[in-house]
Amino acid sequence: MRVLVIEDDTSLLKIIRDIFEGESFVTDTAETGDEGYYLAEQVIHDLIVLDVMLPGTSGIDIVKKLREDSVLVPIILLTAKDAVEDRVAGLDAGADDYITKPFAVSELLARVRAVLRRKGTIGNEGDMFCGSIRLIPGSREALIGENELNLTTTEYDLLEFFLCNKDRILTREQIFDRVWGFDSGSATSAVDVYVHHLRKKLAACGAGAHLRTVRGIGYMLKGESDV
Repeated sequence: MRVLVIEDDTSLLKIIRDIFEGESFVTDTAETGDEGYYLAEQVIHDLIVLDVMLPGTSGIDIVKKLREDSVLVPIILLTAKDAVEDRVAGLDAGADDYITKPFAVSELLARVRAVLRRKGTIGNEGDMFCGSIRLIPGSREALIGENELNLTTTEYDLLEFFLCNKDRILTREQIFDRVWGFDSGSATSAVDVYVHHLRKKLAACGAGAHLRTVRGIGYMLKGESDV
């Protein structure tokens, strides 16, 4: 999964980045509100953690702008212990939760798990599901029922991105930017090749019907109900 952390305190930013990377998150960072808002608009993230008090655009204004732009990624605010008005304003603007500074690592991770569970991204044990498909992010394992899928690194990243956006149509460009990156030397045609390989491996275990082609647009991983 991919998280964006927006925090102007360099030391705290490094600590939070290390926490998320230790939990196998791909972590993007920004130290100003303007840079953070740009990254939030340009890259699909599964979670945003941002400070309220930032140089440039404030954290609350970022939340407002993203929600106005229909960016529905879960957002956790970082606030001062006594900043009740900021917490209320942030939640009213569309943030999903907040955590006060200073905070324990266990509390941050618990709140992350809670908002991702509410979104339906992860289950109670931190695993990710779509029908019989199960991902274990900590060990980067993929299972269909009791059968382990032998996925390449790229195939795993691709399947994880689909699970994070279950029942959502993803364009080839969105998939390419997320899995391969803006600076990749590959072409977007790589998306079709890897989706083909992934679908074959899912189909071999009876789960190929979950991965749908949306003609002229891209792909979608469908949940259990319509399969």
